[in-house]
Amino acid sequence: MDDLEAIKQLKYRYLRALDTKNWEVFEGTLTPDVTGDYGSSLKFTTRDELVGFMRESVGPAVITEHRVAHPEIDVEGDEATGRWYLQDRVIVPDFKFMLIGAAFYDDRYRRTDEGWRICGTGYDRTYEAKMSLDDVPSFALDVGPAIRID
Repeated sequence: MDDLEAIKQLKYRYLRALDTKNWEVFEGTLTPDVTGDYGSSLKFTTRDELVGFMRESVGPAVITEHRVAHPEIDVEGDEATGRWYLQDRVIVPDFKFMLIGAAFYDDRYRRTDEGWRICGTGYDRTYEAKMSLDDVPSFALDVGPAIRID
């Protein structure tokens, strides 16, 4: 597999693990020294910090959907950068809340003995639309078996 395809699969695995709450797989996509920058109030300097935050804040009561497209990936030896267009949705039924948004991910990747890993990630939002599920009286939610709740 070439480097571009390996990096694409890594990003897709990162998002699948996040949305299915498979924290072991999610952790495995990141280097120990990964940095995360999701705006002024969400910054991380280690894998333990980033994974711990996601595990706590995106638990079983939070449904997420992350889709990326239009990758712009540049590989230089054992390092690479990537920019992705993100569309995401967050549903929190207990609070009758839904967010729909878009952003541009900026990632840094490093080739390791285990293959490519994310060593820096974050995004710049282009928009967020928030709504109360009370405003959508017909809203119903069924969660499939792919979501881990352990």
